[in-house]
Amino acid sequence: MAGHSQFKNIMHRKGRVDAVRSKVFSKLAREITVAAKMGMPDPNMNPRLRSAILAARAENMPKDNIQRAINKAVGGEGDNYDEIRYEGYGPGGVALIIEAMTDNRNRTASDIRSYFTKSGGNLAETGAVSFMFDHVGLVEFKPEVADADTMLEAAIDAGADDVTSSEDGHEIYCDSTSLNEVTKALEEKFGEPKASKLVWKPQTPILVDDEAGEKLMRLMETLEEHDDVQNVYGNFELSDALMQKMSE
Repeated sequence: MAGHSQFKNIMHRKGRVDAVRSKVFSKLAREITVAAKMGMPDPNMNPRLRSAILAARAENMPKDNIQRAINKAVGGEGDNYDEIRYEGYGPGGVALIIEAMTDNRNRTASDIRSYFTKSGGNLAETGAVSFMFDHVGLVEFKPEVADADTMLEAAIDAGADDVTSSEDGHEIYCDSTSLNEVTKALEEKFGEPKASKLVWKPQTPILVDDEAGEKLMRLMETLEEHDDVQNVYGNFELSDALMQKMSE
C-alpha cells in the first residue's frame, strides 16, 4: 500500500495544527457513530466500531469524545450519512480511490470533481480503477512490539497473507473476511494494535516523477481536508528526495 503509506508518513512528519486535529476528530466521530448505528454499540460485538475506536485512540482522541459519538448512535441522534466511493485518475496517471460519508451527495461529488479537474486529473465512474487494488484487511502494530521475524511467524499462524515490517511499524494484511479473527489472534500475542481496518491495497504501484508527485500530494491533501472524505488511496510510489522535501 505504498501510496497510502507514503502520503500518511508525509502528513505525520509535517505535524498537525489544532484546526486540522479538530477536523480529524470530527471525521473519526462520524465513523464511530455510523459504525455504532449499523451494528451493536459494543465494540466487542461490532468489528467496524472496534476499528473506528482503534483509529480514534491512535489519534489520541479523548475517551469522552469517543463515548459521546457512540451515545449519539444509541440515542438516535446525528445525521444520516451515505457511504460513497469515488474513483479517478490524478497527476501522473495515478489511480485514486476516495471513501466518503456525506449527507449531501451532490455537494460532495461536485467538490471532488472540481479537485480532480484543478489538479489536471479526472473523476471516473465507480469501478474504473478499483480493479487495480485489492480490498483487504490491515492490522498495524508499533515497531517495538516484536521484531520482523516474530511478527511474520505470528501473522502466518493467525491466518494473514502478507507482512511488511519497517522502522515505522508492522503492517499485516489479510483477507477482508478474516480481519476480525486475525486481529484477535495477534492481539492476544502483542496487545491492542494501532489499527485494524479494511483498506484498498494497490496491486502494482507506479513510480511518479517529482513534478507529478508534488501535484499529486497537493490533490490528496485537498481531498483529505474535505469534511466528507474519510480515506484516500493511490497506486503510486514517490522518490525518497520528494518525500523528504514534502515532509520539511
